[in-house]
Amino acid sequence: MSELSIRKVLVANRGEVAVRIIRAAKELGIKTVAVYSEADRGSLATRLADEAYCIGPGPSTQSYLNVPNIISAAMLSGADAIHPGYGFLAENPYFAEICESHNIKFIGPSARVMSVMGDKAEAKRAMAAAGLPVIPGTPGVIQDEKEALAFAEEYGFPVMVKAAAGGGGKGMRAASSRQELVTAIRFAQAEAEAAFGVAGVYLEKILDRPRHVEVQVLADEDGHAIHLGERDCSVQRKHQKLVEESPSPAVDERLRRAIGEAAVRGALAVGYTNAGTMEFLVDASGAFYFMEMNTRVQVEHPVTELVTGIDIVKAQFMIAAGESIAVTQNDITLSGHAIECRINAEDPSRNFMPSPGRVSSLILPGGPGVRVDTALFAGCDVPPHYDSLIGKVAVWGRDRTEAIERMARALDEIEIEGVSTNVAFQRRLIGSSRFRNAAIYCDDDVLALVTGDEP
Repeated sequence: MSELSIRKVLVANRGEVAVRIIRAAKELGIKTVAVYSEADRGSLATRLADEAYCIGPGPSTQSYLNVPNIISAAMLSGADAIHPGYGFLAENPYFAEICESHNIKFIGPSARVMSVMGDKAEAKRAMAAAGLPVIPGTPGVIQDEKEALAFAEEYGFPVMVKAAAGGGGKGMRAASSRQELVTAIRFAQAEAEAAFGVAGVYLEKILDRPRHVEVQVLADEDGHAIHLGERDCSVQRKHQKLVEESPSPAVDERLRRAIGEAAVRGALAVGYTNAGTMEFLVDASGAFYFMEMNTRVQVEHPVTELVTGIDIVKAQFMIAAGESIAVTQNDITLSGHAIECRINAEDPSRNFMPSPGRVSSLILPGGPGVRVDTALFAGCDVPPHYDSLIGKVAVWGRDRTEAIERMARALDEIEIEGVSTNVAFQRRLIGSSRFRNAAIYCDDDVLALVTGDEP
């Protein structure tokens, strides 16, 4: 491989994703710069990077969302690229524009494309124009409750109120009646305003027994795009993904081809570049509908890497450096089955309350087919300021049954002392009959599935 045009990258993130990016960059011969808040001083990312700069106090608004401080660190270090990871500024068009204005390569799509696809209502219009099926919904942000009620009366309850910006399950409320809808709109608007600074919401029809199926795409700056198969992310709690797997147990070859081709067509239609994920809902009949696009690397990207052998983060660097995608669609095959469980510092017995603190002792799983992405080490701190995700366990098996058994074994090996985690909860979930039978849908109560209350 020839030397890349990117020489030094600043990683504008923290935790396990920062570590993941630093490792990929080092393997490509790219120098790395970590940024950290005062709460993350001494983190694994700062130890692994070639340089590290403090960008502010613990709260993310004063550090990882502080654009001037991040750009200053990039200029001071001489970084010629910035990788945003996921969360924080990863899907912020303004940040991408600022990088460009300072001659720093933003590793992701253009600000223009990010603006279109980052607005869920606008993204649906763009994908409908490209010929993708979309979930029935309001044509844009609703102007008032009267418009919302009119939509619900036309399409019928239940409906979902969704924030027009952002993600991660924030600003989403289901409603099954007129009264619930009015309340849901007000709650969703308030949550969206607090989380994303934008209060706009829109409505979608809720589908029957929906599965969350997403397609990983890669698109280079020469106009070539491929997909890397699908991931099933139907196991969620309050719209937050818990377990992801690839391939989806609900997708056959015909649907895989159709949904993959649709994802590529949608990406090309808006001039997308770099790695992105097209998210769809698949209903009980097997029909699929575009839901939204995540214009960044996903938390769950390891399962795709395990079944395809493609390093998605390395591909991001290479595409950003102007390289063409090295493989064709015909080169992509899905081998075996991969499952990922998210490990969070939270206490399921206390309504999943976050559990910050110091990790006093740590044993992580290993063995054939087991991958752990984490920034934890014995003696590290889990700060209270950020998302509770502290790691991911991903496994590969020759088939889904072997992958499930391997995940069960891997979760049994984990020991984390000093903070509460959801490991035992994930172990019970993986062992539930509904999961083993691939019969969990987006709207299921997973808490009931692991407490013996499943119907």
